[in-house]
Amino acid sequence: MMRKIIDLILSRLVIIVMAVLVLDVLLQVASGIFIRTSSPFTFTGELAEFLMIWVGMLGAAWVTGKQEHLAIKLINNKLPGKAGKITDVFINIMVMLFAASVLVAGGIRFVIINIKLEQVSSAMQLPVWYVYLVLPLSGIFIIYYAADDIILMSNTKKGNNENNKQGS
Repeated sequence: MMRKIIDLILSRLVIIVMAVLVLDVLLQVASGIFIRTSSPFTFTGELAEFLMIWVGMLGAAWVTGKQEHLAIKLINNKLPGKAGKITDVFINIMVMLFAASVLVAGGIRFVIINIKLEQVSSAMQLPVWYVYLVLPLSGIFIIYYAADDIILMSNTKKGNNENNKQGS
């Protein structure tokens, strides 16, 4: 149930950020064509960069939750039975370790550094740490999905063993 709620929130968030990104780029192109000045809207390029970071990171978390990550599919589909399950658990543990160390821990450190430096973006004057807040956020989602996948695999394994014992 919790996974469905997170899937819904994350998918809607990715759709909204992507829609804003498309509108921003359309505004940038249209303003360049119809308003013949050097830079009619100076914020559009910077906003597009920031939205691309958010769409990429949140999209990566969502794809991880849907188990549509290319490497996960390629390796898991090649191994049958128990070897595939062991590999799947191993992959999820590695994903969790990466997300915890690089995205969450590294992302929090990066956000804190940017808060201390009081760095702002050049065109929008937006605190840069807002942009990088997506790193630990997406890392938390990825860790949740990987842990939930491991739990689901262990529950499936127990359910299959109990069904096999009952059928004997």
